[in-house]
Amino acid sequence: MNNKINDDIFSVFPILETERLLLTEFEKSDAEELFKIRSDERVLKFLDRDSHKSVEESELMIEGMIKSYKSKEGINWIIRETNSPDVVGYIGYWRIIRNNVRAEIGYAMKPEYWGKGYMQEALTKVIDFGFNEFCLHSIEANVNPDNASSIKLLEKCGFKREAYFKEDYFYNGEFLDSAIYSLLEPNR
Repeated sequence: MNNKINDDIFSVFPILETERLLLTEFEKSDAEELFKIRSDERVLKFLDRDSHKSVEESELMIEGMIKSYKSKEGINWIIRETNSPDVVGYIGYWRIIRNNVRAEIGYAMKPEYWGKGYMQEALTKVIDFGFNEFCLHSIEANVNPDNASSIKLLEKCGFKREAYFKEDYFYNGEFLDSAIYSLLEPNR
């Protein structure tokens, strides 16, 4: 059982590779690609965040992710196809809860890549990294309960629903529900 996060991962940014994907550190030059994701209404439908209005807004988000890594508060990867510069999406542990050896995961993908198993491939790799390298005890995902695709993905990867909060999140003039999914580290 892990009882302490491995801070060594913050020494050199970990590059992860799967059969079809390469997960690397965000760079400011990725702002245009991030903007395509964060300004697409199909992606934002269940993200419950405002659309990026400019590439500069995406640059600021990337700066935040870079700072988060440097301050050991989060780690986010941009996802590319292995043999291509094409950006598929992003994934990361955007909130680390150190005293509970837990992190919250988040992800998004360009709609043209939906249904190809890419996010399951990336999520599986990031989960493996989380337990075996980062030394997490548990991983959490906060999902809009209407996001059936994301819930199905989490369940395929072993996550279980732990909580359902009624109207706990205020966004865009209304209170929304949240579903919390969690995955515990495998028994060693």
